[in-house]
Amino acid sequence: MDAQSRGRAENIDPADQWVLNPNTGEYELRLTPSGAQSAVPGPRRAASRTATPVRAPQRPGRDVPPPRRRRGVPEEPVPTRRGRRPEKKKSKAKKFLLWTGGTMAFLLIAGAGAGYLYLEHLNDNIDSVPDDGASTGGFKKDEAINILLIGTDKRTGSGNSGYGDKNSPGHADTTILLHVSKDRSNATALSIPRDLIVDIPDCPTTQEDGSKKVIPGSQGVRFNTSLGQSGRTPSCTVRTVTELTGIRADNFMVADFNAVKTLTSAVGGVEVCLAKDIDDPDSHLKLSKGTHTIEGEQALAFVRTRHSVGFGGDLSRIGLQQQFLSALMRKLKSNDTLTSPTKMVKLAEAGTEALTVDSQLDSIGKLKDLGLELGKLNTKNLTFTTVPVIDNPNETVKATVVLNEATAPEVFDMIKNDVSFTEVKKQKKKEKAAVAARLKGTKADASEVRVRILNGGAESGSAQKTVTWLQTEEGVTKSENAGNADAGQKRTTLEYDPEQADQARRLAAIMGLSGSALKPGESVTNAQGLPTMTLILGEDFKGAGVPVSGSSSGKTPEGVEKSTADQVQCAK
Repeated sequence: MDAQSRGRAENIDPADQWVLNPNTGEYELRLTPSGAQSAVPGPRRAASRTATPVRAPQRPGRDVPPPRRRRGVPEEPVPTRRGRRPEKKKSKAKKFLLWTGGTMAFLLIAGAGAGYLYLEHLNDNIDSVPDDGASTGGFKKDEAINILLIGTDKRTGSGNSGYGDKNSPGHADTTILLHVSKDRSNATALSIPRDLIVDIPDCPTTQEDGSKKVIPGSQGVRFNTSLGQSGRTPSCTVRTVTELTGIRADNFMVADFNAVKTLTSAVGGVEVCLAKDIDDPDSHLKLSKGTHTIEGEQALAFVRTRHSVGFGGDLSRIGLQQQFLSALMRKLKSNDTLTSPTKMVKLAEAGTEALTVDSQLDSIGKLKDLGLELGKLNTKNLTFTTVPVIDNPNETVKATVVLNEATAPEVFDMIKNDVSFTEVKKQKKKEKAAVAARLKGTKADASEVRVRILNGGAESGSAQKTVTWLQTEEGVTKSENAGNADAGQKRTTLEYDPEQADQARRLAAIMGLSGSALKPGESVTNAQGLPTMTLILGEDFKGAGVPVSGSSSGKTPEGVEKSTADQVQCAK
């Protein structure tokens, strides 16, 4: 048993009994100053048949609970053999934890990589809800990862009556789609405005009694009604995001209302910056201009405020929350947090208590694996951005927003194609420079361009329409329709022999191809037996005469605001 349970704890914090073993690099529970360190974290185990099992450290602000028993079944001793784990109890799927701040689920993932050893003790804290087939079935270690982080505006928890919509059933107040690149070198956190007008699809939903029900969809409604309205669950929010972006989440996570309070306190507060004084009676935030370290109730007020920043709307609050998350990520990555057993224990306890996950992510082992993948990220390569929107043109009094069709599809394509919003490595910069150089140099006359065109994923008939357009409108008379490609592809490409580079540059200029679409290789022969280039129209092809280049350029679309987690910004 630990020092407190032996009656000699005095003022010892249970977390301070966890010591970093320099030989193993793991935190271990030291029972006495002179006692040998035991191999932990791991399951509680009995030292002998008569000894009292060691309890996990006390949760902050709570009494140590008695050992849990299954109703009607006497407790049996846990096996003492090292490495043997007791049978894991089932996740409590019926309990649905909610969260007004929403963004804090992002913190829980980030902290999992550093604290996963201790999280082995906390399996019983995790609750799960069905994904109803809305997700891909779970993230994969060798693929890009998409996690949907959901928060609601329902009031829950002691001391929270001053926040949220009193009569709300709990809507999707704050939602972030987190995309982590396949090579783990970068990530994008895409905020989705709650007042964005979207189409919500029909949602097969598991009811509390285990029965299935299809909740009818809605067209042209606010995004926040994808959760809570008409009994919709988080899986319906996942389906709505897929409908909106074309990106299917691997997993989703929800955290409760108190997450901002408990987690910021667990790490000792986070530092934020204000460009002006804020006194918001609605969120209860009162801070002077400058830098402040906030935690607990004040941190919750910070992520809830909106009337005193920017234009006073939800989009301004999103920017504030992104600044807060950046600060929180920096604190999590700091040695002050990672090397403190006290903070790590408190963070683990608070995190798993606040966390609800989908049914494909309902164990400490899966969370550990996810945390290790995300732990490879550098904060300077984590980009925060927001779905590009404009004011709803159908409203006189502006209350909602709609997609900016000029830039939003390009942002979605960048994420789908795993294109980074930041330049993350010098080598990649060199590669991009080399790609851009393909477009520089002399261009042949259009009449000299010889190309055969194949359809590799574009709309049916696109190859012939393109040939007709090139010949009649652009003077590329030596173009021909070569039918369908052997295999489909997402992006349009132009393959050419280096000796045809001047022809390739001309065709790229005519069709709006980026340097990355040009593939130096070998030419083939056309119907006349002459050397020719090969243009394959991919899924990104929008039609003859429409520039092809978009996400393949590797550049953020013009007008899209973004920031990275290593930047210190002051709320205006």
